Amino acid sequence: MTFTLDTHWVWDFWLADDGDLFHMYYLHAPTSLGDEHLRHRNARVGHAVSRDLATWTDLGVVLGHGVAGDFDETATWTGSVVQGPDGVWRMFYTGSRFLSPDSHANVETVGVATSTDLHSWSKSPGPILTADSRWYETLGDSSWPEEAWRDPWVFADPEGTGWHMILTARANHGDELDRGVIAHATSGDLDTWRVQPPLSKPGSGFTHLEVPQVATIGSRAILLFSCDSSALAGRRAGLAGGIWALEVDSEAGPYPAERATLLAPESLYSGRVIRDRTGGWVMLAFENSTEDGRFVGALSDPIPVEWSSPHGPLVFSVVASSAIRGELV
Repeated sequence: MTFTLDTHWVWDFWLADDGDLFHMYYLHAPTSLGDEHLRHRNARVGHAVSRDLATWTDLGVVLGHGVAGDFDETATWTGSVVQGPDGVWRMFYTGSRFLSPDSHANVETVGVATSTDLHSWSKSPGPILTADSRWYETLGDSSWPEEAWRDPWVFADPEGTGWHMILTARANHGDELDRGVIAHATSGDLDTWRVQPPLSKPGSGFTHLEVPQVATIGSRAILLFSCDSSALAGRRAGLAGGIWALEVDSEAGPYPAERATLLAPESLYSGRVIRDRTGGWVMLAFENSTEDGRFVGALSDPIPVEWSSPHGPLVFSVVASSAIRGELV
């Protein structure tokens, strides 16, 4: 593992590249909590930098939860970073608000913080985006204990017309255990956002599709997301989960998630792909669990990723010191 903290668990993360340094923003919570499940209520965003995606220098906390009444009053969760045409960096992140200490019920919304140097961040008033009940499940619509609206991934439109945000969400219809979808929002300026219908359909076998990312490797676009075994539903129920991938016609969607294929086991989670300094693509993930089910909470080594042939499968060449091949179908 390339990044670990002695006194904290580390899990979801996202990356930015300023051309000199890679910047990693990561969720962490103290191991003194005793129960790793409590980490979600105590998550803060840390910052580390690297020149090679393998050796990291930790720079400490850059974003914490808000005060009572804020959309992020409980915790700050997963997001993404982009640089706008104005040169300003924007971190879109999840704000979590649990309704009570003894309840799993929570409301997730999207906020934004800005920076000119990727080191000092200033939160903007929020939330800037919430689940739209025209298409998406909100708290109380079902027995599901959260209003899922998290993990915003923001990217420029492939055709050059504005910006897209994709998110982890749930549809407002269908089997309660099989409502996971990729939500969608658009913006012309990174400031004003409009919720759109989802880019995938419920019934694809996922209770939720977490930490989504799109990327174009060579000439082929893929969607990455994570879903562990316990959150698989429908025809996938009882199968093994982990990091999933799907080849798509365009980064902007649609995403036929029913065709997604498992690429890495759930010992790894929250996979992110990025170009290294050689120009090659690698995936990083957090080390999720051991064979006996113990939570790890540390960042993996970079995993080389490439297409095995112009029209062949995506190959993750090294995962936890053994080869794993994922077929995109």
